[in-house]
Amino acid sequence: MDTTATVESVESVGPDTYALRFRAPEGFAAEPGQFVKLGTDIDGESVARFYTLSSPHVGDSFEVTIGIDPDEGGEFSAFLADAEAGTEMTLSGPYGDQHYDGEPRAVVIAGGPGIGPAVAIAERALDEGAAAAIVYRADDAAHADRIEALRERGVSVHLLDGDDALTTAVDDVLTGAADETVFVYGFADLVADAEAAVDAAGGDADAAKVENFG
Repeated sequence: MDTTATVESVESVGPDTYALRFRAPEGFAAEPGQFVKLGTDIDGESVARFYTLSSPHVGDSFEVTIGIDPDEGGEFSAFLADAEAGTEMTLSGPYGDQHYDGEPRAVVIAGGPGIGPAVAIAERALDEGAAAAIVYRADDAAHADRIEALRERGVSVHLLDGDDALTTAVDDVLTGAADETVFVYGFADLVADAEAAVDAAGGDADAAKVENFG
C-alpha cells in the first residue's frame, strides 16, 4: 500500500528514543514484526526510512519506535522526533514475512531498534493466550514501562548490556518445545550472535524468523 499517514502523538520512551503513533489509513493492516516506509520532504528533498512496528495490534492507529544517535542521527530522525500531531507523511507497506503469526510460544531476541517489535510481539502473544520471552541486548532499554508490564504478566525478560554475551540468557528462555518460534530483530552483529546462541542452546537457528537491520 502506498498512501499517507498522520501523526497522532510523539512520546519519549527512553534515551534518544521516541514512539510515534500514526492514524492508520483506511485499509491498512499489519502484524507485529512487520515494517513500513515513512517519508517526507526536507529542504526540498524527499527523504524516507524503514521502521518496524512496535504496536501489537493495528486498528485505528499504529506505532513505530525510532532511536536517534545524537552524533550520527540524520535529518529525518530529528524530523520525526520533533513531529507534531497532524503532521502527514508518506507511508508504504507493510513489508516483511518475519512477523508474529499466532505462534503458541514466541522467543524474541533483539538489539537496538529491535526493542519495538520485541515488546509488540510479546504483547500480542499474551493477548492471544500464547506465551513469550524476550532477550534484549543494548546499553539502554527503551519502553521500560511496557517491559515491566510484560514481566508482571509472566514474560521472562533478560536485559543485557551491549557487550554481554547472549548465550546464557538464550539458553534460559528456550524450552525446545515443538511449538516454540524464535524471532530475531537487530543489526548484523546481533543477528550473528543470536543465531550462534540459539544453536548453542540446542535450538535451530535456521528455523528462526530473522529481520536483519543491516
